[in-house]
Amino acid sequence: MTVVVHQLLIRREMRVRPEKLNMVIGAFFSEVGISLLHIFSESDPSAGSIRNSLMISTDWTDETFEAVEKELRRYEYRINIGELDLGYLKKYLSGGRDFLVRFMENPTLLEHESFTRLPRAVFHLTEELSSRNDIGNLPESDRKHLVGDSRRAYVRLVDEWLDYMEHLKLNYPYLFSLAMRLNPFRKRPSPIVT
Repeated sequence: MTVVVHQLLIRREMRVRPEKLNMVIGAFFSEVGISLLHIFSESDPSAGSIRNSLMISTDWTDETFEAVEKELRRYEYRINIGELDLGYLKKYLSGGRDFLVRFMENPTLLEHESFTRLPRAVFHLTEELSSRNDIGNLPESDRKHLVGDSRRAYVRLVDEWLDYMEHLKLNYPYLFSLAMRLNPFRKRPSPIVT
């Protein structure tokens, strides 16, 4: 009897784990990820070429998500150093530092290796920026280094955001509705229903 009950509990836990993980991923995007995507996409001179592809809607199918993922694998993410306000980025990420530390302590993340690389990349960028006292007076070589760190986070953000949007569309239409309106690739995202 004990073995049967134990097996039932294990099965239940296996069904609940993905849901817990997606709740954690949702918290990441709500607290840090969406704003970072907006910051990075605004400094990407080529973002216009993928912007239309990322206007996710209720009409999207599994095939649509798959086709966009394929397109994004070919996309060359770039960040224009002149468009990226490193001072603002430092301030923004410093404000979310406590959240990132607590987030990375969450044991649920260990079960999703591909997503774990995203908060790690964002935390690394946070550390790099916070280690510099005078962010406005950096040599070009260091600015390029920071752009490389930003690009790494940007690539991972887009990939994981698209997966998360697909999850919301399939499982939580009310959350998906808000996420579509706040899409960071929109020129003027707004929570207002029009």
